[in-house]
Amino acid sequence: MSQTAERFTTPASEQTLQGLAKALSERNLTPLVVDTPADARRAVLEIIPEGAEVHSGKSKTLEDAGLFSEFQDSGRYDFVRTRMFAMDRATQSREIRKLISAPDYMVNSAQAITEDGVIVVASASASQIGPLASGAGRVIYVVGSQKIVPDVATAYERILDHVLPYEDARVMEAMGVHSFLARVLLVEREWQADRTTVVLVREPVGV
Repeated sequence: MSQTAERFTTPASEQTLQGLAKALSERNLTPLVVDTPADARRAVLEIIPEGAEVHSGKSKTLEDAGLFSEFQDSGRYDFVRTRMFAMDRATQSREIRKLISAPDYMVNSAQAITEDGVIVVASASASQIGPLASGAGRVIYVVGSQKIVPDVATAYERILDHVLPYEDARVMEAMGVHSFLARVLLVEREWQADRTTVVLVREPVGV
């Protein structure tokens, strides 16, 4: 394993996790610390009522935790992506834009989270950033402990040196084009209490 990979794939210590949970609470974000991706899945589904409108980014973390398939395939939720891909982008672009901008629940991961509680989300399309920042009614992040970094500068290093190469290869395989970094959202704190929950997973999950 390269030094870069080891640096950004090693799980955080329990002391770091608990310190981060405290920092998130002080920023008006609700932390939940769980052991495994399966535990994260259960925690998220306990928050979201059956039949609720749910949107999510195309996240390897959510895929690895079994959440993406739950939303897409179980029939138990009104999954925004299912509706979106059934629409005609040529004639319904306005409707699609409005549909994805303000879901009742937005479930996502983050590319990094700092030890003092700043959530860092990077994107090429930026389609998930609007609902995460303000549009969604409730936001749930699922974040593996390997994504915890000392500060925002290291978060950028993690994005550019570790996450972007993975995303570039994935997009090239799927679409035949390169990915790139276009937008970065820094979530410093939450205005509305109970809007945002951060599920921290002790085991590494996602990229």
